[in-house]
Amino acid sequence: MIIDFRSDTVTKPTPQMIEAMMKAKVGDDVFGEDVSINELENITASMFGMEAAIFCPSGTMTNQIAIKCHSQPGDEVICDESSHIYQYEGGGIASNSGASVKLLQGNLGRINADLVKVAINADDVHKANTSLVSLENTSNRGGGSCYDFEEIKKLQALCKENQLAFHLDGARLWNALVAKKETAKQYGEAFDSISVCLSKSLGCPVGSLLVGKKDFIKKARRVRKAFGGGMRQAGFIAAAGIYALENNINRLEEDHIHAKKIAEAISKKEFVKMVLPVETNIVIFELDDTITAPNLVSKLKLENILGYAISPNRVRLVLHLDINEQMVNKTIEVFNSL
Repeated sequence: MIIDFRSDTVTKPTPQMIEAMMKAKVGDDVFGEDVSINELENITASMFGMEAAIFCPSGTMTNQIAIKCHSQPGDEVICDESSHIYQYEGGGIASNSGASVKLLQGNLGRINADLVKVAINADDVHKANTSLVSLENTSNRGGGSCYDFEEIKKLQALCKENQLAFHLDGARLWNALVAKKETAKQYGEAFDSISVCLSKSLGCPVGSLLVGKKDFIKKARRVRKAFGGGMRQAGFIAAAGIYALENNINRLEEDHIHAKKIAEAISKKEFVKMVLPVETNIVIFELDDTITAPNLVSKLKLENILGYAISPNRVRLVLHLDINEQMVNKTIEVFNSL
């Protein structure tokens, strides 16, 4: 038995999800004729109370499309220094949009209105034009930390006041909604665009969606085509997304409970310097000088437990629907024995 905590992207479709995929009605999505794609986009847009949505192969693509739609070459994007759009999207902000980035040092990957206000460039020909503020909720490198929605509203007001676009990388937003007991429509009212992932916490094999206003999504379709993201009979994977939205959101609380149990056990080990606060499904812990993160990951692998070294001294474990209680207990036993 392999217990794979490397990411919540490693999940396999359940038999029920596969059955939904096999029964999908499909067409040519580039022609707008794929019934399942259209249904998934309509469901997602409706969940957020937004006008339209577009389905893409990945969250990187939905984020990069949003940035390109919200900015012009030479503009500047404000985000936390640990943001996925900066750390893990291949320099796409520069290569795809010709924009630069102003990185802020937030708290566990979360920035606030006070930090952003200072970071907005003045109307000065010597400065890049600030055009976009991007948040990530939950924050991956922040250990699955969630934003306080009141802070999001402050950031929304600041963006409106300064005529800045406001984007959310909501790859794991589903986790935040469950953990904070919030609604998708609250977020739809706050942001100009939101990217949500189906292949992480919800267990789909492929896919993310970008939601926003009709004119914005129309522009996004043109950018998606240029990025090579136009798909044909993609309804087979859209059907997995529909199934996940209808069946896999509420169960995320189980992952959060499992993460807290594992974090509690890890925190008791002498070689563990600290564990980031656990709000959702991610456990990140820092090691002391007696062992490196790659070495610990190697030791865990000998016990058929797969973790991920995100730095020389930090390890990340991610809970997901393929991790059951038996696996959680086994993991705790292994850590207790180290």
